[in-house]
Amino acid sequence: MSDNLRGAILMTLAMAGFALEDMFIKLLAGTIPIGQILVMLGAGGAVVFAALAKRKGQALFSADMASRAMIIRNIGEVVGTVGFVLGFVLASLSTASAILQATPLIVTLGAALFLGAQVGWRRWSAILAGLFGVLLIVRPGMTGFEPASLWAVIGVLGLATRDLATRAAPARISGFQMSAWAFGLMAPTGALMMWVMGSTLVTPDTAQWGLLLCTLVIGVAAYYTVVAAMRVGEIAVVTPFRYTRMVFALIVALSVFGERPDGLTYLGAAIIVAAGLFTLWRETRRPSLARVGQV
Repeated sequence: MSDNLRGAILMTLAMAGFALEDMFIKLLAGTIPIGQILVMLGAGGAVVFAALAKRKGQALFSADMASRAMIIRNIGEVVGTVGFVLGFVLASLSTASAILQATPLIVTLGAALFLGAQVGWRRWSAILAGLFGVLLIVRPGMTGFEPASLWAVIGVLGLATRDLATRAAPARISGFQMSAWAFGLMAPTGALMMWVMGSTLVTPDTAQWGLLLCTLVIGVAAYYTVVAAMRVGEIAVVTPFRYTRMVFALIVALSVFGERPDGLTYLGAAIIVAAGLFTLWRETRRPSLARVGQV
């Protein structure tokens, strides 16, 4: 098996894992407050990644962690996670997942606006097409508009901010250190959400503890698998398989939650994915982001 094929398989498995993680969170949100779920998953994930960082001899507290890039990254991580989770819990999983696919396009847009990356008219056209696809899914002011889907849009902006800040973060900071902080910050964020929403703490039963454990294990494993995939295969070959998350999300949405996306949602998702793949293809032919040290 070639490295690229191994990387593609690992990336596909990771995307399936993230879709399952989303499914478990949405199931849990029916009986446990969203803020409490974030507290428990954030604390659990922080412990896991902190242990992995310690095993590698990596400190969690250093001057690098207080750098401007890391502060922006952590804020983006919190906004992105909260926005996306609220998006697929309060709205439909298929809608939120389709909107999420626009994140790479927003990263390219942000790199052009804030990092000095040179983006030609073809990629600008792809970005505009992708944003049009998002509008087809959200449909503000039209029949079928779900106001809660705007949380997913906020999530995309947050995740794109995180990705851009990650590229500017000190190279000495490892993925384990970043993840420990990202998960750790979710715990106080979830607690703040509970206070703002007036949520009451719920004691999980045996089944709910099982779902929480599955969510944590699958989420951590999926993240670890993404890292492995990017290290094994070439970025240009492996990255497109991130879009398989949309396929897995649709399978879960249709089979578990009985969602029935309409034609405009499918069309919008197809436009977003096509625009993202085209942008990636153009970047491999003319790697402008690499020239400014941002890839």
